[in-house]
Amino acid sequence: MDALKNRQRWMSVLAHCRPAELLAHWQPLNLSPQFERLRAAETGLTQLQGRMGGTGKRFVMGDMTVTRAVVQLECGTYGYSYVTGRDKKHAELCAVIDALLQVNGMHELLHKMIIAPLAATQQARRERRAREVAASRVDFFTLVRGE
Repeated sequence: MDALKNRQRWMSVLAHCRPAELLAHWQPLNLSPQFERLRAAETGLTQLQGRMGGTGKRFVMGDMTVTRAVVQLECGTYGYSYVTGRDKKHAELCAVIDALLQVNGMHELLHKMIIAPLAATQQARRERRAREVAASRVDFFTLVRGE
């Protein structure tokens, strides 16, 4: 189960990263793995569902554009990706990195050079956004008048 959680984490980091940030970490590695496109990157729509207050009945909020890709490395390892938007190169690169992260000799290098820095950048972005929201927060209170 630990391997599954690790993979879910790195796939989340890859899916939420900005394509330019991913390329900035990928290109210095000078890797050019050979792979086969089992499912070439393709774009489609997915329906987003929500619940009022997180517990109410489900409702359709709208549609979102998603691009997915599936690749297979020469060694037989499969890589998958789903990213928001229409960037097919981003989806394919995420799938390749997912496959490489499952290869024993590559995991440490890719985690150190790609996943950890991207995760730190995403965390900093979330914290900055939380500070901005907190700065604009308004606390309302009710005064009770005398009897």
